[in-house]
Amino acid sequence: MTTFDHTRRACYTGYVTQAIVNNLAPLLFIVFQDRYRLPMEMLGRLVLLNFATQLITDIVAVKFVDRIGYRVPLVLAHVLSVLGLVLLAVAPAVSPSPYLGLCAAIIVYAVGGGLLEVLVSPVVDALPSPQEGKAAAMSLLHSFYCWGQVAVVAGTTLLLAWIGQDAWQVLPLAWAIVPLVNLVAFLKVPLPATVPDEHRTSLRKLFGAPAFAAAVVLMLCAGAAELTMSQWSSLFAEEGLGVSKVWGDLAGPCLFAVLMGVGRIVYGLWGERIPLVPAMAACGTLATVCYLVTCLSADPVVSLVGCAVCGLAVSLLWPGTFSLAAARFPFGGAAMFGVLAVFGDAGDAVGPWVAGAVADASTAAGGLLSGLPAVLPDDGGSGLRAGILLATAFPLVIVAVTLLYGAGARRTAASREAGEPVGG
Repeated sequence: MTTFDHTRRACYTGYVTQAIVNNLAPLLFIVFQDRYRLPMEMLGRLVLLNFATQLITDIVAVKFVDRIGYRVPLVLAHVLSVLGLVLLAVAPAVSPSPYLGLCAAIIVYAVGGGLLEVLVSPVVDALPSPQEGKAAAMSLLHSFYCWGQVAVVAGTTLLLAWIGQDAWQVLPLAWAIVPLVNLVAFLKVPLPATVPDEHRTSLRKLFGAPAFAAAVVLMLCAGAAELTMSQWSSLFAEEGLGVSKVWGDLAGPCLFAVLMGVGRIVYGLWGERIPLVPAMAACGTLATVCYLVTCLSADPVVSLVGCAVCGLAVSLLWPGTFSLAAARFPFGGAAMFGVLAVFGDAGDAVGPWVAGAVADASTAAGGLLSGLPAVLPDDGGSGLRAGILLATAFPLVIVAVTLLYGAGARRTAASREAGEPVGG
């Protein structure tokens, strides 16, 4: 007999699946660059395509998930994840252009990833648990994305070193086993009911609330701050810092994911004792420092440390924003989580793409940013230090908006105690 404990475990594996579809292709960027002669901007465009597709999926899913329930779209998400990973292995070889084949595969599994982003968090939020523990439970759930990322980075890097780049197609086929197994689980586990239309807070009311507007900005910048560093760290370590691919992947994106997972587990275990808003402001401040250390240090080891510690810094930003919104709008339903995911995925898409575009622009002769690499430490001509420097704006915005959110929450609490009417 299956219980909600089985449901929770299936949701954990759902986030592992999302980690696979989000992180596998960037680990193969050096393969795609060597085999298919793809420039930085086109590689960055693959990241943009992934998260832009997830964003569109989130928008569509917002309209129907609360009405049809969780099971059908969760199963569909895993089917598309499996199919997309298989296509990643075979489509470049059979399509008219290898790049078009990569794009087709990414679109298919990105739809699956987008559905998972919309569905898994509200399912866990709706499972029976004390209200005061929901923020910690959300952080623990999101830690499984990190452990999935660790597994993908370490497993892919070591297996690729063993089998060689010529056999890279084995990797997406092997990782497709995870969503295939979890697909069967979601056919059986019990799932909570969605919030009925008559009880759900409307999107119109949500968007009219300043607290929700702040959550939207936080999600946008949280996605950009997390993904810009994690998606480019492998290539930055190899080309910008001169580190071998194996050690660059393990010391960069892998350690990034480990520390992000540790941060989420720590908050998942002891989060009830740690105020969420100050913790998020501290995380944004630490992320800003890590971005600056990564792009400004001339020492490759120090830059890699900045890269890795950034994982700890961004650990709370995404699940913390979900928790802030869920606590402030308890009847937002899957539609609210979907809207937040839309803006999170927008940040996921735009952040890495902007960093790649700035990297290319800074290395173009006579361009507007062509003088920037001269004032930064050497990065092997990749221009990625310039891209990472610009991306420092994302965690800075997080700090500012979180502090404003905290001030607004204190004013709201004071007004309630005084018996005054309170807006959104």
